[in-house]
Amino acid sequence: MSLSIFRWANLDEHQRSELLRRPRASQDESIRIDAEKIIAAVRADGDAALIELTERYDGASNKELKVSATEIAEASKLLTGPQLAAIDLAIANVHKFHAQQRPSSISVETMPGVVCERVSHPIDSVGLYVPARTAPLPSAAIMLAVPAAIAGCPEVVLCTPPRPDGTADPAVLVAASRAGVAEIYKVGGAQAIAAMAYGTESIPRVCKIMGPGNAWVTSAKSIVSADPEGAAIDMPAGPSEVLVIGDASASPAFIAADLLSQAEHGADSQVMFVTTNAAVATAANEEVKSQLDTLSRARIAAAALENSRTIIVNDVATAIEVSNQYAPEHLILQIENPRDALPSIRNAGSVFVGRWTPEAVGDYCSGTNHVLPTYGYARTYSGLGVDQFMRQMTIQELSPEGLQGISDAVIRLAGLEGLDAHATAVSRRLGEIA
Repeated sequence: MSLSIFRWANLDEHQRSELLRRPRASQDESIRIDAEKIIAAVRADGDAALIELTERYDGASNKELKVSATEIAEASKLLTGPQLAAIDLAIANVHKFHAQQRPSSISVETMPGVVCERVSHPIDSVGLYVPARTAPLPSAAIMLAVPAAIAGCPEVVLCTPPRPDGTADPAVLVAASRAGVAEIYKVGGAQAIAAMAYGTESIPRVCKIMGPGNAWVTSAKSIVSADPEGAAIDMPAGPSEVLVIGDASASPAFIAADLLSQAEHGADSQVMFVTTNAAVATAANEEVKSQLDTLSRARIAAAALENSRTIIVNDVATAIEVSNQYAPEHLILQIENPRDALPSIRNAGSVFVGRWTPEAVGDYCSGTNHVLPTYGYARTYSGLGVDQFMRQMTIQELSPEGLQGISDAVIRLAGLEGLDAHATAVSRRLGEIA
């Protein structure tokens, strides 16, 4: 199994657009209907629905949904010293990078006596979702929990699916608890999203839900975010993806490893290789075939490769144009002088610069966040950061002199809009200024 190879210069605009099209997202009507039914059941029956749905979908018979301190302590014993050290390193690096993202308050006197301010507050309550079915993701727990802690959210709730024996993945528990989460629940899927959006007897209702998930989780997040009684969400989500730009200096072995590292996420993932060199394209394809056979998730990766492409372009500038049009979740630059290309890159969730920067470091512990916009949403959305766990509020304060100075403009603008009461709110005050 390898990537199909296309020459960009030989394609018309329609063919180019089709070449960059993602696989159809797994959001068909049946999934949405299922998610709506699950949400309705949780809203109607609370914990009872969660228990029944957990047994149906996860095969776990749990009467107690909340993870106890004893379970977390036992989970720690199941990990080795080096594993714990790796989790701690990831937490430290993610914290170091995200701590610099705390927004600063501003205060500006826009004209004499008119002071405008902008301050930030943590969101009162946030829900974090960490998937764990096909592959447990302790890294996701870190990426979600650390910025929530830095933002200072008063209430942080984390949901993750249980294993058939009723326990949650030990690495997820350890990562979440060490990153500062105290409330962890063994609930997964669309039912977890419903529980956090609307609340149950055990799980508190939150204001905003963050985190990746499968098609049912994604659909449930979309549904609750559209409901005024539901919860906001971090961003639209789709299958994981990577685009690699390589020139004649690129390593075919490195390229193949990076492509497969995303392909193994899921059969609906997509990986793209854009290169200026036909020989590198062929060599990278051969490496993909060779390395694929060594993977434990080879079948999943092979399915993803069916929707993936290699595109040969004339120069790096064209490669960057292709990337900007595609707007990948992850963009890897295996080219000479890669930093010179950064000013031209507009649409990407996260960029990995140079041959020694595999995408995997960003997934785990370089310090950046791996919760990123996919499916082309990198054109308009940013990756997860501390700011998404906070809300901004503006403040204004006028002195009597400030009101006098600005009043004429306010009254005239109110007149243009035909809003008499707006003008009166100013003019009445003017009459009281001695």
